[in-house]
Amino acid sequence: MAEKDAISELNHKLDSLLELVARAVPAAPRAPDFKTAEAFLWSPRPGELVPVHKVNRVDIDLLCAVSRLRDILLDNTRRFANGLSANNALLWGARGMGKSSLVKAAHAAINRENKNQNLKLIEIHREDIESLPALMALIKDAPYRFIIFCDDLSFDNDDTSYKSLKAVLEGGIEGRPDNVIFYATSNRRHLLPRDMIENERSTAINPAEAVEEKVSLSDRFGLWLGFHKCSQDDYLEMVNGYVRHYGLDMEADKLRADALEWATTRGSRSGRVAFQYIQDLAGRLGKAI
Repeated sequence: MAEKDAISELNHKLDSLLELVARAVPAAPRAPDFKTAEAFLWSPRPGELVPVHKVNRVDIDLLCAVSRLRDILLDNTRRFANGLSANNALLWGARGMGKSSLVKAAHAAINRENKNQNLKLIEIHREDIESLPALMALIKDAPYRFIIFCDDLSFDNDDTSYKSLKAVLEGGIEGRPDNVIFYATSNRRHLLPRDMIENERSTAINPAEAVEEKVSLSDRFGLWLGFHKCSQDDYLEMVNGYVRHYGLDMEADKLRADALEWATTRGSRSGRVAFQYIQDLAGRLGKAI
């Protein structure tokens, strides 16, 4: 009887242990039904791609004053969608100049061209970069092509997760899957703060090697697109483009003066400021956009 009780107690403990292990070790992520949406959001815990049925984006024709950069990214995206060689892209520079808007607009434009919506957009948050290998494993065998998009990518002084990104982009033993490309936006050209690079230079035995380590992440992006602060003419071109698109009725001279005053109160000129002005103007004119 005592032996049976001991065995029963042991089985109970084993069941409890197995339950604890099941809680600690998450189940393998399941590939989603990619037919349900054009875009997805990566959630590393529990390892799921969440469909985004309505993407927050503007039409690519509304991205004025960046036509050269627009055409370069469109061409790169088009080649990738058609199974040809293409580069990872880093869109860097002045804030509010349409970097993330261009990525989302280019994705939509290429899918409109192809009609089959074979190109999927997956957004990954900056803090989830270390989970990129799990995401790659989930999508590498899918019969689609994927843009992995990280908005406002940058790294702080004591952040070492950039090394994981380097290995995923290029240099890892497995390499980047053929059906995946990586697009990122950042205010920094080298993704790392300048004081971090300068500190490495001043404290390292070999300063040149230390700096090479820090800036080599940017080199993994074959395509660099620099966005710079716009001129007054560029800003007004953006405003006029929105006015035409949304059918806002305002006399040209008054519109110019009003738009410039808005930019002056904000202390900057950019695509974001132009759109914020248009939202204000549409509200004053009693029109929803």
